[in-house]
Amino acid sequence: MSTVDQTREGDVLVLTINNPPVNAFSPGVPEGLHAGLDAAEGDAGVRSVVIIGGGRTFIAGADIKTFDLPREQAPDLRGFIARLDAFTKPTVAAIHGTALGGGLEVALACTYRVATRDAQLGLPEVKLGVLPGAGGTQRLPRVVGVPKALEMMLGGNPIKATEAKELGLVDELVEGDLREGAVAFARAHADERPLPRLSERRAEGGSPELFAAAREGIRKTHRGQLSPSLIIDLAEMATSQPFQEGWDAEARLFMQAKDSPQSRGLRHIFFAEREAGKIPGLTRDTPTTEIRAAGIIGAGTMGGGIAMNFLNAGIPVTIVETSQDALDRGLSVIRKNYENTAKKGRLTLEQVEGRMNLLTPTLDMGDLKDADIIIEAVFENMDVKKDIFTRLDAIAKPGAILATNTSTLDVNEIASVTSRPEQVIGLHFFSPANVMRLLEIVRADKTSDSVLATSLALARRIKKVGVVVGVCDGFVGNRMIHRYGDEARKLVEEGARPQDADAAMHALGLPMGPFEMSDMAGLDVGYLIRQHQAKVAGKPKPDGWLDRIVEAGRKGQKTQAGIYDYPDGRKPVPAASTDELLTTYRQEKGLQSREISQEEATERLVYSLVNEGARILEEGIAQRAGDIDVIYIYGYGFPAYRGGPMRYADEMGLKNVAAALEKYGQTPAPLLRQLADEGKTFEQWDWEKARG
Repeated sequence: MSTVDQTREGDVLVLTINNPPVNAFSPGVPEGLHAGLDAAEGDAGVRSVVIIGGGRTFIAGADIKTFDLPREQAPDLRGFIARLDAFTKPTVAAIHGTALGGGLEVALACTYRVATRDAQLGLPEVKLGVLPGAGGTQRLPRVVGVPKALEMMLGGNPIKATEAKELGLVDELVEGDLREGAVAFARAHADERPLPRLSERRAEGGSPELFAAAREGIRKTHRGQLSPSLIIDLAEMATSQPFQEGWDAEARLFMQAKDSPQSRGLRHIFFAEREAGKIPGLTRDTPTTEIRAAGIIGAGTMGGGIAMNFLNAGIPVTIVETSQDALDRGLSVIRKNYENTAKKGRLTLEQVEGRMNLLTPTLDMGDLKDADIIIEAVFENMDVKKDIFTRLDAIAKPGAILATNTSTLDVNEIASVTSRPEQVIGLHFFSPANVMRLLEIVRADKTSDSVLATSLALARRIKKVGVVVGVCDGFVGNRMIHRYGDEARKLVEEGARPQDADAAMHALGLPMGPFEMSDMAGLDVGYLIRQHQAKVAGKPKPDGWLDRIVEAGRKGQKTQAGIYDYPDGRKPVPAASTDELLTTYRQEKGLQSREISQEEATERLVYSLVNEGARILEEGIAQRAGDIDVIYIYGYGFPAYRGGPMRYADEMGLKNVAAALEKYGQTPAPLLRQLADEGKTFEQWDWEKARG
């Protein structure tokens, strides 16, 4: 089958793009479209042209995989669009599914646009660290106005065809067959002259105040990113310069953005997120269980948040607590969360009630007997969890998935108390569970392929990014964050202030530093973990400076006092009591304070994550470096434009990373040392070969 099929419908030539699955503008597509225009140009009987997508969509965008090809090998989107804009016969873009990025730019260069009512149109390039590079920054402001164009290009989110029609971006909504409607529209406008070209319009709605406000806004929404500021510059050109000047500038700035480390990082994470769902041994034929009903044990912050994910997906939930007070409190929080969402206009009151009606509260664990999946979300204590799973083993129906939300404990040990360890899995949600997108799917030694495949499918259904990891203390995310926390505490012991360590991570683009994160999570959580680990290892009771802060009754934000003070309940303010405690602690321990630069603090903190990530890869706890990056972006707020800690290390050069670790007294992990010596990157590491 040709990439672009040509079909005559009387005096209309229909060009159908067949490049599954999403008709990306890959090699072959521009050639086929050029051939179609050649045919229309050379045939006097063709009075107009329709461009339509075969399959499920129009054109979902440029082929991202071709971004790094030499220019002569990459699809010439700009060349085709320039020809389309100058074409002498009317052209109609017939849009269904999505017209995104380069797809919308093709549509914008057509004379007219028609669409099905459920189609979506957008320019999401900013999410890949680039900008619309084929006329989007110049044509979109000329048709929808500058304010809406900035909103669409800086947010990157598509709009519905119904809104596009109101804005003038779509000329007609087709209610019946799209092809028939588009051909009829093309025929009706075949004789219109002169052709209405967006490149000849003026962009309306721009002002110095608007552009100043947009630049101020991206400091918060796109902190530290390059492409948003370039988009604003180009939109401003659309209001003041001829189209050709903006078109030429767009080409230059697109290449500047595309070749930046930020775009490389965002493109890396785009592909890494998709790779994360590919698990050796799992195929499309791996059987899965349909989840029709879920059970949650624990109605606290985590259990309630987990329940909301299922309710949002229309899955009934039975939630269990040990006391009526705890149950009522949990239900109240869930309702309040939904009502707050309704106040913001994102839910109707009817939808709130519909979701709450799917929730069945109970004090009887026996009411979970019909659930297809049961998730335990109680206190992080092995004895408690083993007791619960022993009881669940007797209650749950055959084939039910038994999941633990543990963040650190051994899932194999939990599974060992059941008669069906193959049905046990870890589903580690991140707090707040109804907001955070990450789900660590912890595969225990005996977890079946079917349970694993079902869990991955469930993650997608409840709109989570599922990443499969192995069993170890803390799995991937928390194991690395524990090492990161250790290094942060050492920095303070050596003379840094907590706010200095946090500022070092802000400089990298993280919204929170290690101590702000600890205060938010609750200092007592880490304190209890350290106490437990010392007890199990037969070591003395820990006596670090952070332990002393907890023992002074300062547990973080929830007590309005932790490492920082929280006079307004949320904003951290450096605490004099912490400074005094640190001075005393250093004197008692005989520690010498020194000045620590921001560069040193940033390198030590980030490279401690990277070094532990390398060990995790060696041990097979994570399959790919990209999986670790996905975990850190969606679970810990690592800036997506850095690509994640492992990608960031690749960008810095692993030889430089290893040298820095040694300079600061850390031993590079064997895999990190090996790759550094070979001049390779984590992304180039062949994990399948390493596993044999």
